[in-house]
Amino acid sequence: MRVLVADDAVLFRRVMAEVLSSLPGVEVVGQAPNGKIAIQKVRELRPDLLTLDMEMPEMDGLAVLDALKAAGELPTVIVVSALTRHGGRLTMQALQKGAFDFITKPDTASAEQSREALRIELAPRLKALALRLGVRGILRGASPVASPAAAVPRETVTRETAPALGSVEHRMNRLVSAAKPELVLIGVSTGGPNALAAMLPSLPGNLGVPVLIVQHMPPVFTQSLAENLDAKCTLRVCEAADGMMAEANTVYIAPGGRQMRLAPGTEGRRTIQITDDPPENNCRPAVDYLFRSVANHFPGRAMGVILTGMGSDGTLGLRLLKRHGCFVIAQDEASCVVYGMPKAAVDAGVADAVLPLESIASRIASVVKGLGI
Repeated sequence: MRVLVADDAVLFRRVMAEVLSSLPGVEVVGQAPNGKIAIQKVRELRPDLLTLDMEMPEMDGLAVLDALKAAGELPTVIVVSALTRHGGRLTMQALQKGAFDFITKPDTASAEQSREALRIELAPRLKALALRLGVRGILRGASPVASPAAAVPRETVTRETAPALGSVEHRMNRLVSAAKPELVLIGVSTGGPNALAAMLPSLPGNLGVPVLIVQHMPPVFTQSLAENLDAKCTLRVCEAADGMMAEANTVYIAPGGRQMRLAPGTEGRRTIQITDDPPENNCRPAVDYLFRSVANHFPGRAMGVILTGMGSDGTLGLRLLKRHGCFVIAQDEASCVVYGMPKAAVDAGVADAVLPLESIASRIASVVKGLGI
């Protein structure tokens, strides 16, 4: 995987290049100190991946994305953002303009700690990206890109659809409770902001139930995500806060860097609790954490939706929800940015429906309104 690093800070460029070069299968082919030079080097070097600082002289990251996209030269982009409200807003815009994913600049005491923080952030993303590029290469008849950070088993690239998925779906459907769900739970990670921006506006404003979302994100960024989605949706969208009551026709996004769960409140109301409990699946917020709380306190009263993302967060929580007859939707492989979390749910046999992203909102509305599954 050929990578170009664009950042105006000399020290950060050096550290980033060192970390990337230490990952198997990665070659850093160039560095750029500003947006204009980044565009020139993309055209000269044709990298597979551009790591792009959002705030640079000459041209900022958003301008770089616009220029490369207009010229039809946009490589895969991982945004590198400051952990600030402004950085969060810029990152949301960059994802809308086609960036693959983002990381935040580490706030650490030493260069070595920064290297380790970047390695933890970059390794799984480049592994997922290598798989994605490999599949594209196979479809185009080219040699697949070697996977960095860890070897990707060949069968994950050429894997066929799980056998007898129809029969599994049929059996799971028979277990679904006849009662209409009172809650919609959504778990999502890599590719999530764009997936949510495409799906949530299609939900009706009178859906009639609360929607709770765990999107893997750091602190601050989820506020920008909520504001961005609220402007697009007929449902109200907000970042959840501790003590809020889960109200119908409102979407609650777990705050970045914290856990969100649902607990019984007074007079049958449902209370959102925000905690600093430890990460699960290396994630905070974690999908499993939310799903488990609903399975324990509101058995059989929710439906689960698992969207694009790396890893398997959410599958254990979906197993608990299924024990009480909850209906589960998984996004299909073709419409995922990374087919990780949905794949884990499908492989575990807990998905009742595997749907393209554009069909998920209508199915949610249909199930919630009792019009069929």
